Amino acid sequence: MRFSDLLAAMRGEGGQWLATIGEDWLQGRTAFGGLQAAIAARAMRALVPATTPLRTLQATFIAPLPPGEARVVARVLRSGRSATQVEADVYAGEQLACRTLGIFGLPRESQLAIAPPPPRVPATVEQARELRYVEGVTPAFTQHVDFRWGSGGFPFRGATEPKTQIYVRLKDAAPVGEAQLIALADSIPSPGLSVLSSKGPASSLTWMLELLRPDYDASADGWWLMDAEASAAHSGYLSQTATLWSPDGKAVALSRQSVVVFA
Repeated sequence: MRFSDLLAAMRGEGGQWLATIGEDWLQGRTAFGGLQAAIAARAMRALVPATTPLRTLQATFIAPLPPGEARVVARVLRSGRSATQVEADVYAGEQLACRTLGIFGLPRESQLAIAPPPPRVPATVEQARELRYVEGVTPAFTQHVDFRWGSGGFPFRGATEPKTQIYVRLKDAAPVGEAQLIALADSIPSPGLSVLSSKGPASSLTWMLELLRPDYDASADGWWLMDAEASAAHSGYLSQTATLWSPDGKAVALSRQSVVVFA
């Protein structure tokens, strides 16, 4: 099932929602983290006006979310003049799998306007190396995403630096909205895995996503760029940062994750 179809099929109202997750959206033995965060944001959105943009999303991945029915429970923690804070929990049965906090905020007048400098990518989309989905080798959810390496190494190829620049897009006909941005920002493998020479699993523990602007090229077939770097790793725990760039060259999201690596 395509990403947009899965979200459209969610059932519920107010703060209580159900989502059906197929095995094609797994990442190892749990649902793809970007999908977990997206269904949580979908439940949050039902409690917040559509005209109030999502500004930040924090997620803690607590337990595996297996295929089947996932239950999402959302509630407003506080709503002020311009900002609303909403919590959403994703359950597998009675087990809490993912806890999220979203902050939605109306625009404010400000003199500040700061944008990150655009990255230099050695290869264009047309020149970049494609990573194809291989059943049983790459995570199941990657069959729904196109990947092309602009720079850096593929996972487990012994790269010299823990940095990657990867073009991504969902295999979906829907325009790129809030939920799609969340999925794209979590879609790439950790750049730290590129340094490893042997295979080993990895799993996100926490994720912080900041959405920077709502004006960007939202066409479904556009290529986005994830410019990512692992900044530190020790004792099996890795910290990484990334910037998500839109097809029209705008910095749209900043991502920071804590990842546990079993290698």
